[in-house]
Amino acid sequence: MSTMPPPTKRLKQQQDLLSFFKKSNVSEQQCRDSTKETGKGEDSATGLEAGSQSEGETGVEQQGVQTRDTQLRDSEVSGQRTEPNQPHPKFIDPQALANRTLHFQGKWYKEFPWLHYDAVKNGILCFYCMAIYQDKLTPFGAKSEPAFITSGFKNWKKACEKFKAHENSHTHRHAVSVTAQESHPINAQLSSALATQQGDNRHCLEKIVSSIKYLVRQGQALRGHDDDDSNLYQLLKNLAEDDALLAKWLLRSQKEYLSPQIQNEILCSMSNSIVSEIADTIRNLPIFEFAIIMDGTQDISGKEQESICLRYIDSDMKPHEEFIGLYSVSETTGKSLAAVVKDVLLRLNLPMHGLRGQTYDGAANMSGKHAGAQALIKQEQPLAFFVHCGAHCTNLIAQKACLASVLIRDALDWVNQLGVLFSQSGKFKAIHAATAHTENPSCTAIKPLCPTRWAVRSKAIRDVLSQYGSVLASLQEMASGASNTASTANGLLGQFRKGKTVLGLILASPVIDELECLSISFQKRTQTIAGMRTAVKVVQTSLKAKRNQESFNTLFEKAMAEVQSLGVKPITVTQRRPPPKRFTEGAKTHQPECANDHYRGEFFKVLDVVDAQLTGLFNQDDLLTLQKLEETLLSGTIDAAVIGKYPELNRELLSVQLPMFRLNYSFSNSAEAAGIIGGLPGEVRRLFGQVETLVRLLLVVSVSSSEAERSFSALRRLKTWLRSTMTQNRLNHVAVCHVHKDKLDLLDKKSVCKQFVAANERRKKHFGSFA
Repeated sequence: MSTMPPPTKRLKQQQDLLSFFKKSNVSEQQCRDSTKETGKGEDSATGLEAGSQSEGETGVEQQGVQTRDTQLRDSEVSGQRTEPNQPHPKFIDPQALANRTLHFQGKWYKEFPWLHYDAVKNGILCFYCMAIYQDKLTPFGAKSEPAFITSGFKNWKKACEKFKAHENSHTHRHAVSVTAQESHPINAQLSSALATQQGDNRHCLEKIVSSIKYLVRQGQALRGHDDDDSNLYQLLKNLAEDDALLAKWLLRSQKEYLSPQIQNEILCSMSNSIVSEIADTIRNLPIFEFAIIMDGTQDISGKEQESICLRYIDSDMKPHEEFIGLYSVSETTGKSLAAVVKDVLLRLNLPMHGLRGQTYDGAANMSGKHAGAQALIKQEQPLAFFVHCGAHCTNLIAQKACLASVLIRDALDWVNQLGVLFSQSGKFKAIHAATAHTENPSCTAIKPLCPTRWAVRSKAIRDVLSQYGSVLASLQEMASGASNTASTANGLLGQFRKGKTVLGLILASPVIDELECLSISFQKRTQTIAGMRTAVKVVQTSLKAKRNQESFNTLFEKAMAEVQSLGVKPITVTQRRPPPKRFTEGAKTHQPECANDHYRGEFFKVLDVVDAQLTGLFNQDDLLTLQKLEETLLSGTIDAAVIGKYPELNRELLSVQLPMFRLNYSFSNSAEAAGIIGGLPGEVRRLFGQVETLVRLLLVVSVSSSEAERSFSALRRLKTWLRSTMTQNRLNHVAVCHVHKDKLDLLDKKSVCKQFVAANERRKKHFGSFA
């Protein structure tokens, strides 16, 4: 180790340091170039020469030079560098001897990477020793050579000798070791076992996340009667049979990371990632437009759950309906439901100005013109047109049609009671199975009718008509017994032995069949407003065509043949009691001459109710506005009153682009136009930007709330009697993950683990960092 320099030499070094700030402009330019340009050849040399003539520069340029010099000195003094400063050798002052001049050699940078040029000291320092010993008084620092720490080394004659001696010194090695320890976590360096343990813990955490992901995807419960009996713990034990690390981890009884709180945190991370992805997709659409779908139901515990979904059109002009979550409300008023919608949009960072449609059922709290949820939302966004769910409308039509005729109403009621008896009595079920199997090996079970879904009753009607004989035999055998249900079976037997029950089912079948087809068509995510109106016209025309004597005679003859083959009572007309003469003033009351005339009136009454309801329910005010938009697309005539409502539509540009689009492409509805636009090359598609916006407005509004209804099916699978105490947050997270199985499959489990570990410092120490 080198000794302390004599006093005369130390005095000389101090004078050199003080005289540095009195250098000429050439030296200042050299310092500036040494940090700004590390070896640019002749160009840098040219800049140096220009710097020596800087006395003629403007005041602005001189001020910039002084600012850069000040920043350079501040960064050198404050030690903000993370690597040594190694400028080109020609920017480092040479050493002048009596007979020659020695220069700094660039190859020394490669041989001694720790060399650091300090422009303030105008010498070479040790990058590591300077950082460790310059401001810290340590035993090693007191013994270190000041040339490489404070004053700066400039003796190029003995450079290699001094560099090697310093590199092999204890002070230098200590400085390098301390720097390495400060740049890495101390725990990982002190113990390699800690790093190994962190890796094992990360492996087990990934197994926990993947197990939770699997269970929630399949809709299975995570918890059990106790912690050891839970599905999650048993699944991990099964995986541990082929995983030694997981088995060892479970033996250490680290159930802290299997607790319900940890499960909820991981579920929250997964569901938030899915919902955030959906919201990001909507925000990044070429045209920011979306619609909202909402419907409500009660879960198994009687709590009101509102399902909210969003509809948008992607870049390929394909519609998407995405489930967002289940939200519990304390009251179901229009004000409360509207507040839920606004809160969801606010949390997802989806501004109301992009809302272009809302689809609910026909309840007053939803569709009310003054205090309904749709009216309150339209007060803030008038362009959020309301559509009464087409599937709900069809269901209301089927209900009113069936209740319009006493014959059909009673026949369907007997079918429902038969289904209730079939589901409640195991004896009747066994009797019917044995009886029906002899006649038809492919017999089906008879189920009760859904009290709310009137448009899906055609299958129940077909099942009863196809097994009518076995139903009579089963009821007769059941009625002859001594069980509590014998009287019920006897009463149903008397009703099913009447021919008018058969006629009522046959007359109801064609009406309900067509309404069911209409309802199914509305439940598709690709259905549009224009498609809905067209489908309604098709069904309306078809049912009108059945309102004639010929069509009814065909159904009546079919019923007569069925009655005759079954041997039940013939179809007769119930004699009606004539009204008192004081009301009729002696006029004769109308009495049908035969059963055909009487029941033809009943059938026509049903058809008239269906026709009137189809016309009334599907001529909503907002639907008419959307119809005008589509007429603009199909006819090419710009409706200024409608187009002017939308800020994203430019009437002048649309009047240019729409005729050009219609001239080059043929289409009959908005769906076909969307397919054409989606298949166009980018350059051509940009020609019709306003046409695309118009088509998006027609597609973005949903015709039904079926997506919310589908989430109710998931709710009934998830929240059962055994899981009725599930909290609202957990239910929402589980429902989102279970419904969006495709998005859950694409979710990276490592990203979930990273979010979980980053929550607090304790987890960071326990698991380390994920690659």
